[in-house]
Amino acid sequence: MGKYAINEDFLQQLETIELILKNNVAGLFGGNHQSKKFGSSCEFADHREYLPGDDITKINWNLYARTENLYLKQYLDERRLKTKIYLDASLSMDFNKSNKAVLALQIAAAFAYLSIVLMDKASIYIIKDNKCYEILTDLANKDSFYTSIGKINEIDFGGDFSFSEAIMPEDVGYGDGLSIIVSDFLTDNDYKTGITRMIEKKRDVLCVQLLSKEEINPMIRGKIHYFDSESSSADYRKNVTKDVIKAYREAVNYVKSELKNYCSSLGANYVLVQDDKNIKDTFIKMLTEEGVLK
Repeated sequence: MGKYAINEDFLQQLETIELILKNNVAGLFGGNHQSKKFGSSCEFADHREYLPGDDITKINWNLYARTENLYLKQYLDERRLKTKIYLDASLSMDFNKSNKAVLALQIAAAFAYLSIVLMDKASIYIIKDNKCYEILTDLANKDSFYTSIGKINEIDFGGDFSFSEAIMPEDVGYGDGLSIIVSDFLTDNDYKTGITRMIEKKRDVLCVQLLSKEEINPMIRGKIHYFDSESSSADYRKNVTKDVIKAYREAVNYVKSELKNYCSSLGANYVLVQDDKNIKDTFIKMLTEEGVLK
């Protein structure tokens, strides 16, 4: 059964995110989009507020007559970047029936929405076991987004996360464009080869590591029998003491540091997200405090 992540409240928060970031959204991913040009083609793209020094011939005077505000018409260049969003749909992303899976779906949808705001196309894929499944393809405008995005509510979480094995046979694209991976990265399977492959194809890469509050700071104590959600042969039965919790936290910190350092070595972006906030607060923090938004 899927998660009811895309609803009216979520869509309203998306619009709030857009309004908050509207003057800086082109700086996403280290300013890669700041050089994007709107061409003189006949395909209308959007309006933006007039700034001193702008070409006054592009002012929409009809809109000025209605609003008494100056807006410039923008037209699409022939070249549109493609944002590809890869969502970890393994069972660990649905950890302990927390908000983690819902937030993962909302993060994927929010990145698709902001990509469209930037006049890019966006596609969403899921990674389950060693396969990559296409969920939504080439969303190009807000109409296509609103019409199609509810489909991700149907995504079921299960199995393992073998990112490199799933992504290597796929067309990851060439040249300018964004590849976003939303995962907890809590796996023994190789993900580095797939990330490296994207970098080699000249993609910008962002790794969003999403962990639940309990995964980062577990509060349980006593005799516990754990089973690995993604491997039926792996389990853990032990008395959970302060020393065990300390060792666990060190292991989680190692996983986070390893991924962050690996991304840094390749020139990719990395952000850590915790599941105890709503999508608006998560995105504002992720894009501003973490430095993804310049």
